[in-house]
Amino acid sequence: MKRFNVGHISEIAEKRSRVVHIEGIEVALFKLSGGSIKAIENRCPHKNGKLSEGIVCDHHVFCPLHDWKINLKDGLVQEPDEGCVTTFRIDVDEATGDMWLHLNEESQAS
Repeated sequence: MKRFNVGHISEIAEKRSRVVHIEGIEVALFKLSGGSIKAIENRCPHKNGKLSEGIVCDHHVFCPLHDWKINLKDGLVQEPDEGCVTTFRIDVDEATGDMWLHLNEESQAS
């Protein structure tokens, strides 16, 4: 497993996102209203919409193209639509506020 520093938690406003590129993968980082950070592939499985441009509500993001609702915790598209987005483990160092994104062989292959 590889670990990458992807910035400081203060760089993302609440209910907003930031995009990072790690080893050829475009990842959207979202800060939820409680302050937690979620990381998912920045691509809707429907028409490849940029999820980072979507609206965040609770622990979901709505794709800006066709309003598909995607769970930021597990990457599952909500019914009646179907699909899944790759999620990534992200940790925030409480002492420094640095965000660390984890990639493994599985996430790089999907």
